[in-house]
Formats: sequence, C-alpha cells, structure tokens
Amino acid sequence: MIKISDNFDSGNIRVLDLSNPQDIKLEIKNDNESEFFQWFHFRVQAPKGTKLKLNILNAGKSAYTPGWENYKACASYERSEWFRVEETSFDGETLSIEIENEFNSIYFAYFAPYSHERHLDLLSLSQLDTRTELISLGETLDGRDMSLLKIGSGDKKVWMTARQHPGESMAEWFVEGFLERLLDNTESLSMKVLDQATFYIVPNMNPDGSIRGHLRTNALGVNLNREWQTPSLERSPEVFLVREKMDEVGVDLFLDIHGDENLPYNFVAGSEGNLSYTSEIEELENIFKDSFLAASPDFQTKVGYPIDAKGEANMTVATNAIGDRFNCLAYTLEMPFKDNCEMPCPIYGWSAPRSMALGRDILHPISAVLNKLAH
Repeated sequence: MIKISDNFDSGNIRVLDLSNPQDIKLEIKNDNESEFFQWFHFRVQAPKGTKLKLNILNAGKSAYTPGWENYKACASYERSEWFRVEETSFDGETLSIEIENEFNSIYFAYFAPYSHERHLDLLSLSQLDTRTELISLGETLDGRDMSLLKIGSGDKKVWMTARQHPGESMAEWFVEGFLERLLDNTESLSMKVLDQATFYIVPNMNPDGSIRGHLRTNALGVNLNREWQTPSLERSPEVFLVREKMDEVGVDLFLDIHGDENLPYNFVAGSEGNLSYTSEIEELENIFKDSFLAASPDFQTKVGYPIDAKGEANMTVATNAIGDRFNCLAYTLEMPFKDNCEMPCPIYGWSAPRSMALGRDILHPISAVLNKLAH
C-alpha cells in the first residue's frame, strides 16, 4: 500500500492517482488566492524496495517552467540530509521523479525545507548572545510573529531580510550561516563589524506562506516583493511592519536574500534603474562585489538579471524601494534551486550547507563597504 501526505509544515501536493507505483499522478497546489505554484513538499510511504515514478502533471503550468530544465528533485529519508534524485526529468508538461526507496518512508521537496520550528530555534538561540535583542514587530495575517534580530552597537545600520518568497528556503539557510559567523565570539571579523554597525535581520519575511507551502506569496496570495512602495496592514503587514522599523532606525546597507528558479548561479542585483542611483552607490557596489568574489568561490558576477535603464526600475521591489528611500547601497542576492553550474555537486546540488557557507562568506563584502557608507 502506498500513501502520500502533505499535512505538515510547508507541505504541498495533491494526489490524483496512486493505483500504479510506476505512474503516480500528482499536482502542486496553488498558493492561496494566487496563480503562483512551484513549491512541493510531501511524504511517500511505501514498502522498502518499491520502484516509484512520481509524475507532477501540472509542472508545465507552474510559475517558472524553465526552472524544471536540468532540475533534480530533493529527497530525504531522515529530513536532515537532502540529496538530489538523479532520475528527475521534465518533458515540457510533466516533472517525473524516479527512485527505488531504501526505507518505508521518504520525503521529497523542491529544495531542502527550512521548518518553522527551526526558525523559532534560530531566533531563540540568537537571543542568548548578549549583543542580540529579539524584537517582535507585530503579527502576520495568520497571527504569527514578525520577528527581528537586532545585533551590535555600531553607528551604521545594516539590514538583511530573507524569504519574502517562502518557497525560497535557501534564503533562511543563508541567514542561519550568516548568524552563525556574526555571533561567533572567536571570529575577529565579526567583532570588528559589530563595533562598526548595528545589524537588523529578519530571517523570515513570510512565515505564513512558509508554513502554508506557498512558493511566492503570503496568506492572502500577495507577493511581498511587490509591496514595498505602498505596503498596508490589510494586505502586506509583513512589509509594512519592517519598513516602519526601517523608517525609525534608518538604513545604510540593505541586503534582501532570495532564490532563483532558473539561473544556476549565485549573483546580486542592484538598484541601477533608480533615478536616485549615483556614482557613489556604483562604487560601493563594485567594492562589495570584488570583496565577495575574493571571499567565495560560489559567487560570480558574469551572469545575472538584465540591468534596468536609469528611471525604469520597478519601485515596488524591496531593493529598489529601500535603495531609493534611504539613498543607500541595496542588493538582492539570488541563489539557485538547481546547482551552481560553475562548481556543481552531483549528490546534493546547491544545498542548505552551501547556502549557509555563502551566508558566512558575505561578512567580508559587508565589512569592505562599512567604512565607506555615507551616513
């Protein structure tokens, strides 16, 4: 007997037909009140040694269909080590995952999940450091806390937000790696930057969407990264509350952490399309990128998003809106759902541990620009 379930934190799948283990028919559910879908996370229970072929029939209608090309699904038996399923294929309509299960229970996901319990642990453990203050900014639409970590005592104000799009779980893995280094009492670079700056870190901008198993939106189906120009407590309290705190304390450097479905690279996207973009900000961007290149073999600058012409930026996007509002260096950082094609790993692809390592490495470019920030 085969059973497939998604009734757990970040679960998402709809079962259509379980009658044939070699032709299991599934669908990904839409984000609530939204056309977006691509995140999946489910458990398969089947006798050990069963040959499974899982067919996600609506993959070809998902939000970013090029994301399935050369993609390998993530799987785990114990929910801590997530390996890639080599026999993953996409024919333009259906994503198929083939595996012979080694145990009676196996989990599949679009990327290694970052659970709400781990999120709460991250906040609680971080607050144990005497340099850290855990702040509740308010509540989400589902009544969950919007939590902020304030760390350090320096004059510069460095903001980091992650997981506006909840299915981009690599973003919170990144933040965990960053916090691990920032709060390391034996790390001299961390001690230096915490004397220079105060960090304001939101590890999860979208806890409702994360728990609901959404790809891109909050509980109401709102894409938070299109709300930064005119956020509201009714539609996007997550953005409203964070921007309110930014207005209170100021922003000198803003980093918004994401994942990209299609591009198999790590890269940053700036605010070149803003009317307020200056040569001074361009200089800071170059210092940041050069330092990041020196610090991390996983970072590159050759491939990324097209650069907007000046005056053509989408001002509802966080990086553009905050860069303009505070006349500051602002970057979106993107990581792949697939793999870093320049340094591929056939077993794990781009993974939670590699995301954490990149998070640790970003301390170098942050340090490189701190003394040059204008405010």
